[in-house]
Amino acid sequence: MVLEQVAFDIETTGFDAVDVVTTVGFAVPLGVRVFVQTDGRDASGIEAAVESAVSETLVSVSTHACERELLLAVSEFVAERFRDEDILLVAYNGETWNGGFDLPFLRTRYAHRELAWPFVDAPYADMMPVVTDRFNTTVDGADQGGLVTAYDVLCDGPYGDLDPFDDSAAAVAAFEDGRFAELVLHNVADVLRTRALGRIAERYCSKSEFQVKSLTPTREV
Repeated sequence: MVLEQVAFDIETTGFDAVDVVTTVGFAVPLGVRVFVQTDGRDASGIEAAVESAVSETLVSVSTHACERELLLAVSEFVAERFRDEDILLVAYNGETWNGGFDLPFLRTRYAHRELAWPFVDAPYADMMPVVTDRFNTTVDGADQGGLVTAYDVLCDGPYGDLDPFDDSAAAVAAFEDGRFAELVLHNVADVLRTRALGRIAERYCSKSEFQVKSLTPTREV
């Protein structure tokens, strides 16, 4: 049985443990589900702005006043959407054998907020080692193993045009400036890139290459 991939990606205010999550996006079969926290600021019109920019994919956006509310909403979504479903959660450098970003960052923030870990009974695989180890992503003698460059090499699709930013640092500035529609579009582009790379890997790599692991904690709260 082939599990249905659900790609996810987060945006944050930085890399330190005291930084916060600003956006969490999931690419599900019917479209993309995005959660964005506004730090109490107005985000009216965000869905209309995103909808006008994304024509080929249904994007559902919810806004939350703070990080805690965002994390609670993500937990509720995961409980409703992932439990008892044949899904495989995937990310790009979300968590690899020697590091990664998204999952370690989320663990710290959930622990800081004293909230239960949401990804119980959710199998996970990281696309970065699959792509960099099992595909040739070298261009002009340099390895192009990052999400954006690997997507351009292997997929050459439309999601690069969807992204308003050149890098994730711009997403930090967008949150600080209250440019939430641009922040969401960047997140949507990244989850769709991740999903595209996951589908390429499914077509050309064996199941054993995915290094599936459990995200269920040793003890649940």
